[in-house]
Amino acid sequence: MIKCGNHSINFETPLVMGILNITPDSFYDGGSYTEEKTILNRAEKILSEGADVIDIGAFSTRPGADDVSEAEEHKRMVPAVKAIRNEFPQAILSIDTFRANIAKRIVNEFGACLINDISGGTMDDKMFETIGELQVPYIMMHIKGTPQTMQKNPYYNDLMGDIKTFFKDRILKLNNYGVKDVILDPGFGFGKTLEHNYEIVARLNEFSDFKLPVLAGLSRKSMIYKYLGGTPDSSLNGTTALNMMCLEKGANILRVHDVNEAVECVKLHHMIKSQLK
Repeated sequence: MIKCGNHSINFETPLVMGILNITPDSFYDGGSYTEEKTILNRAEKILSEGADVIDIGAFSTRPGADDVSEAEEHKRMVPAVKAIRNEFPQAILSIDTFRANIAKRIVNEFGACLINDISGGTMDDKMFETIGELQVPYIMMHIKGTPQTMQKNPYYNDLMGDIKTFFKDRILKLNNYGVKDVILDPGFGFGKTLEHNYEIVARLNEFSDFKLPVLAGLSRKSMIYKYLGGTPDSSLNGTTALNMMCLEKGANILRVHDVNEAVECVKLHHMIKSQLK
């Protein structure tokens, strides 16, 4: 169980995190949610379909994405968080940012949120200290490089060993700052080849050694449509299939564009597991 403000989040049943990209250039739905009305409509849909958390991102981290200034990220983020907090005050929010100052400003202004850092603290050396000060849950993703460089021939001596070493070292640093509520994300598509991504799915259960919740975020990513053919738009079925596999391998959170389908995955997986008791 982790605490996020007044909310206690347990993982007896896997959670679903709905993606709300308020960016003009995200790989799947960029530009769809940039006005208050469309942002609130998307948030309402996420919640009504059964998501446990809304993950708000104002900086596209797709491979090769353009850099965005901190000022621009903050300018995009504030109106969205304010509108959602006003309309859905009980919603649990996650702030998708690698910048410590963005995390601090949003939490101080709008209250406790999860901080979802795609860089695992590698792109802002103040992030771990800031999370310790804020005492909010931290989603630590593994990445190799930056969004601009990560897909340029990523190589590992030992894929799972390297990722686990990354997590082990950085969990110790977080603990030194008093951070205990940590969620691990292996970072599908962030400095991984197609084969790397599928090896991580196949071996996702190995992260249970850390005794921390594990997030799987592969919704509509290129690991699906580059293998099956098609585009992000045609990748819902592949996403659902892989989400079910990730649940079977121990995922505690599914981060998705398509909430209803992920919620159905969780329900069906729970039904199957209940027959074994």
